[in-house]
Amino acid sequence: MAGTSNLLELLTRNLRQSGIYIAFVFIVLLFTALTGGTLLSPGNLTNLVLQYSYILILAIGMVMIIVAGHIDLSVGSVVALTGAVAAVVTISHGLPWWLGVVAALATGALVGVWQGFWVAVVGIPAFIVSLAGMLIFRGLTYLTLDNVSLSPFPSEYRFIAGGFFNGLLGGPGYDVFTLVLAAAAALAFAYKEWRARSRKIQYRQPVEALWLFVLKVLAVAAVLLAFAWQLANSRGMPFVLILLAALVLIYAFVTQQTVFGRHIYAMGGNLQAAKLSGVKTKRVNFLLFVNMGVLAAVAGIVYSARSNGAQPGAGEMFELDAIAAAFIGGAAVTGGVGRVQGAIVGGLIMAVMSNGMQIMGIDQSTQNVVRGVVLVLAVAFDVWNKKRAAVTS
Repeated sequence: MAGTSNLLELLTRNLRQSGIYIAFVFIVLLFTALTGGTLLSPGNLTNLVLQYSYILILAIGMVMIIVAGHIDLSVGSVVALTGAVAAVVTISHGLPWWLGVVAALATGALVGVWQGFWVAVVGIPAFIVSLAGMLIFRGLTYLTLDNVSLSPFPSEYRFIAGGFFNGLLGGPGYDVFTLVLAAAAALAFAYKEWRARSRKIQYRQPVEALWLFVLKVLAVAAVLLAFAWQLANSRGMPFVLILLAALVLIYAFVTQQTVFGRHIYAMGGNLQAAKLSGVKTKRVNFLLFVNMGVLAAVAGIVYSARSNGAQPGAGEMFELDAIAAAFIGGAAVTGGVGRVQGAIVGGLIMAVMSNGMQIMGIDQSTQNVVRGVVLVLAVAFDVWNKKRAAVTS
């Protein structure tokens, strides 16, 4: 009975994190059945990556903002502004594409400095600052573009969102390079999980049974290889997917393995206690918003490259998609809880639902209703989970 009790404790301890992965698998299977398998077809999976990559990039920064106890409503406008700056530099002035990228990133950083100053130094709530920023940066986008769209971008710039690595290692009808990358990712995941499990055993912390651990690793590896197989049979490995994977790895490390990351969680969990513990909260808040500005610029570059132009109305509602991704992925409305990986899965859930409903021909209004209901249920689960934890403790 004791062994069964320990196993149940392990399965329910991280319900917030594990539940989202189960929900993701269920939603993928559901929409695969409803679309007659079209959802997981090679061409559609490739399009899924290309169409929603910028939302996932925004979700990485947004979950860090939410964990610290803030919110950022301006990221959609920053996406539009940075894309507009890149367009003016490369299209209007005919400068090299990479200068457009640098200008967009610098603009995003300046936006972050502006908002970080008002939040961290002056002490204005982030909700108000970013609400004002949403209006300011949208207006600046219209001024930058002179109320007109600019296109097309140079081919090198478009490669950022639409380029593929295909045929680097050859392949009899499929791209071997994509499969090699997926296999390397699966091995890296297995090694990381094994090290984490070994450390827990070393410090005499409870771990899942070995067979359950092996099953988890094999399941993740199977999903990675199946996904890569579909990409390999389409157009190969998208460049933007490599960019997204690199960002996920970097920010997962920053949030979970660095002092800065621990300070973010400390602030979100209890701001006053964090101050008394010596956390430089103003500095952390300032850097958080600078980071969000840079990530919004990266998303703006990807989005403008994907659409092959800059439009004054670009990025509308992106902030809501990013916020929804973070909350669906397990972030707490009160701060202190949330992970980059969870936000990515939350964003993928939104992407799969939207893509699946589009394939099924469901109108946009109904899609918005469904997405709104999912968001409410995710936050309701967060509230219920806290109450359950309070009762059991």
